[in-house]
Amino acid sequence: MAANNRRMSGKKGAQIGSGGKRRRALEGKGPTPPAEMRKGHVKQRAANAKARRTTGKPAPRGRGGKSASELVVGRNPVYEALREGVPATTLYVQQFIDNDERVREALQLAGERGDIHLMEAPRPELDRMTNGLNHQGLVLQVPPYEYAHPEDLVAAAHDDGEDPLIVALDGVTDPRNLGAVVRSVSAFGGHGVVVPERRAAGMTAGAWKTSAGTAARTPVARATNLTRALEAYKKAGIAVVGLAADGEHEIGDLQALEGPVVIVVGSEGKGLSRLVGETCDFRVRIDMPGGAESLNAGVAAGVVLYEAARRRR
Repeated sequence: MAANNRRMSGKKGAQIGSGGKRRRALEGKGPTPPAEMRKGHVKQRAANAKARRTTGKPAPRGRGGKSASELVVGRNPVYEALREGVPATTLYVQQFIDNDERVREALQLAGERGDIHLMEAPRPELDRMTNGLNHQGLVLQVPPYEYAHPEDLVAAAHDDGEDPLIVALDGVTDPRNLGAVVRSVSAFGGHGVVVPERRAAGMTAGAWKTSAGTAARTPVARATNLTRALEAYKKAGIAVVGLAADGEHEIGDLQALEGPVVIVVGSEGKGLSRLVGETCDFRVRIDMPGGAESLNAGVAAGVVLYEAARRRR
């Protein structure tokens, strides 16, 4: 038994407590930093947004994910994309191209931008890049769009001392409708647009063109799950208002538009999905004396945004 006790007493170090021998390990890490200095805290995001506004730098949009890069193909599409300020990294020009007026105008616009690389490439290379599309000797590479996070839109509104005014799109798949909504949000002082990550329009070159340049200053956030994003907005005290042809409320009577609000717009054909409709605090309708059955997403969002902006004056 004594031998057994000797074996047990041979274990390394103390089993309970440190006896003061590891004082450095017991030292505290200091006081808890303020919320503005804690990584990921909403107040830190607001402080960062304020700093960016002061320096004039655009807001980062990485936390919502990135889209894939895109190619704009053909002389007229490339020229129009450059004229509308669609972001681009490289303009590929076919070797020995027929230098007509549209080609010259595209090259001039790309040169004036100053941040677009001009690359000359043989026709077979452009055919390979475009999978055989009729590129007419001009191919414009559009970089991946960096989406915001839905929470960033709220932080930016609070940073400006304003109630959030956000539009969420449910089942809208036409990039031109997304671009039109971005343009309306910018026109009426909104704070951004939220789109689902899947089965929804993204910020393509077509969306950029339709936004008429406003996409450069109006963030688009991407949500992994739109219903959960709307529920998070509700927990933050933001009313969720869905547009529906059979809505219980008429837009002119809804007082919720005077405060923090997310306006949810469904697809022109199917409207709001079931789960999103059930998540909404209010379902409102736009009365149309002319007898039209529905409005496209861009027009419907513009009508409601105007009413919200009018009430906030």
